[in-house]
Amino acid sequence: MHSIHPLFWCVPVGSVVALAFAWYFFRQMMAEDEGTETMRKIAAHVRAGAYAYLRQQYKVVGIVFIVITLVFMFLAYGLKLQNPWVPFAFLTGGFFSGLAGFFGMKTATYASARAANAAKDSLDHGLRVAFRSGAVMGLVVVGLGLLDISIWFLVLSHFYPIGEAEGHNLIIITTTMLTFGMGASLQALFARVGGGIFTKAADVGADLVGKVEAGIPEDDPRNPATIADNVGDNVGDVAGMGADLYESYCGSILATASLGAAAFLGAGTDVQMKAVIAPMLIGAFGTLLSILGIFSVRVQKGADSKALLGALGKGINVSSALIIVFSALVLYFLKIPNWYGIWGAIVVGLITGIVIGRATEYYTSQAYRPTQRIAEQAKTGPATVIIAGMGEGMLSVAYPVLAVCVGTTLAYLLATGFTFDSDTMSQGLYGIGIAAVGMLSTLGITLATDAYGPIADNAGGNAEMSGLDPEVRRRTDMLDSLGNTTAATGKGFAIGSAALTALALLASYIEELKIGINRVMAQLGEFTFPDKTVVHSANEVTNLSLFDMMNVFEVNLMNPKVIIGLFLGCMMAFLFCGLTMNAVGRAASQMVDEVRRQFKEIPGILESKAEPDYARCVTISTFAAQKEMLFPALTAVIVPVLVGIVFGVPGVLGLLGGALAGGFALAVFMANSGGAWDNAKKYIEEGHHGGKGSEAHKASVIGDTVGDPFKDTSGPSLNILIKLMSMVSIVVAGVTVSFSLL
Repeated sequence: MHSIHPLFWCVPVGSVVALAFAWYFFRQMMAEDEGTETMRKIAAHVRAGAYAYLRQQYKVVGIVFIVITLVFMFLAYGLKLQNPWVPFAFLTGGFFSGLAGFFGMKTATYASARAANAAKDSLDHGLRVAFRSGAVMGLVVVGLGLLDISIWFLVLSHFYPIGEAEGHNLIIITTTMLTFGMGASLQALFARVGGGIFTKAADVGADLVGKVEAGIPEDDPRNPATIADNVGDNVGDVAGMGADLYESYCGSILATASLGAAAFLGAGTDVQMKAVIAPMLIGAFGTLLSILGIFSVRVQKGADSKALLGALGKGINVSSALIIVFSALVLYFLKIPNWYGIWGAIVVGLITGIVIGRATEYYTSQAYRPTQRIAEQAKTGPATVIIAGMGEGMLSVAYPVLAVCVGTTLAYLLATGFTFDSDTMSQGLYGIGIAAVGMLSTLGITLATDAYGPIADNAGGNAEMSGLDPEVRRRTDMLDSLGNTTAATGKGFAIGSAALTALALLASYIEELKIGINRVMAQLGEFTFPDKTVVHSANEVTNLSLFDMMNVFEVNLMNPKVIIGLFLGCMMAFLFCGLTMNAVGRAASQMVDEVRRQFKEIPGILESKAEPDYARCVTISTFAAQKEMLFPALTAVIVPVLVGIVFGVPGVLGLLGGALAGGFALAVFMANSGGAWDNAKKYIEEGHHGGKGSEAHKASVIGDTVGDPFKDTSGPSLNILIKLMSMVSIVVAGVTVSFSLL
């Protein structure tokens, strides 16, 4: 314990401060008036539906986690192929990820009616309530993430003393901690896929039958699916998103810490320790600075959409500018070798995230030409709307991909001293990992701007169903429209960080292979690599660089196993999207049938003389989501294991590379197309091209309906898929190594 650097204690302190401010913002929101009796009743319906869904989901996910934990226990205690702490780390990752989503959803379900009621007073009041409620999610995610990291680092450093084993213990500690990243990723995938299926089944059913067929407004209380739609916003876009970004945040920090332990192995334990805690400290200071940014978000009376967007942008920019300064101070005091180059990599990560966010904003906001062009195509029908949306979405992939390519190159070169020498590859990959940490360092406020979106959406729904003054609905629509853009921007950050983190995880996989080889040698006395190189001691394996490891495992493009893996990885991205899109389609069909049945069999609904059966629609979405989410999620776990068994290390690295390249581009395309279709509809609803009820509006509703599963189910799930497959590969690296002997 004495070897832990004193600055490390800033990490648990940052966690406590984040959770304390999350509680403060939650209590501040709860002190607001929830509005009229009708508003409270609607909010209670949504809250009950959301809790019922999460209870059912956690039962299913709990069974899956127990089964996988038993498998890990067999591998750890029976076959001796894993660290004995792996099963427990896996469980805590899933638990904290689910907890982050639950707290965020609880806050959102209490905040929506209060935000609607605050909007009666002013736009600024509505923004403050919605945004600071979203900040609860942001701060809970980073607070719980830093808490989980702190606890496991302290526990493992007690059992694997840092000052012993010439620095090898730090590698064991950090690679073991990556296991809780797998638990977080798996829980996040279930949350994103299940929540996405739930919300989009309800949304599509409500739109197709309510707005298109019956001609009633969005969020009209006569629509039986409208409560399920509002419930879905909370379980998908809040609980799912919270679990998603929890695993992104922890994954980037853990992968970088693992690379730091490996990259500075020969530089002494003290230097190695500093490289390990550096990403944790950046996350901790970023959390504190995010709180400052949150307090700076406010607008004046009479503000328009651009002023709202500017207010949120100001908060993010304040936090980002300050983290640039504080990260330099942290690295300077740690005195890591080439600290200024590593600091440059952090700045590159932040800039890359901002570029991706701005590109996303440009392609999804109705203030800019791409979305306006899609709206113009609505004048000629839904087919041209869909064609235009897909075209703009494909074009939108270019800027994020170029940003990630440039950012990756610069981060690598800055960390190595501007060389591509194979001897400095580990330091370069550490630079890429810490760039991902830089991109997510201000997640506390970035996620607040994302979580604010569904809260504003639900506030608008509550205002509509409660019959509030049209001016209130106009204000909530402004908040909602901005929320669509900020949500798309948040997805861009998550996808961009996934790309950088996945590269770092590839290197962590190689380090875990070394530990797996040492376990095999402990039983056999030697290990033979695929290229016939034989090693007899742990030192021989440890001294192999990343470049050497790639050579002895024959990882190159002339090896057909690598090519096969690339194809399988790219296929996985499309297979996963196909499974989740079809799942939404099947669930939405059930919802459409149910809404049509109620309109037909319950007389008086459309005349507001009878209340629809809201609970039945919530039940349909709940059971459809539970049934449909299992196969896609389990596929992401099983495929890396099978590829490792059949094609070995070359196949796994090909699989992860193909999933990264194909999944990243596909995720950007789907998220941006969906966001642009949604805002094209809102652009028309503002009065352009005929406004609400026009033929152009009906065509845009069809486009929005197609885009719903794009942006809220399949697209955002892909960044989890990329990292989950990497995490699974790391955790079962010992199994892959053992099968390579056959």
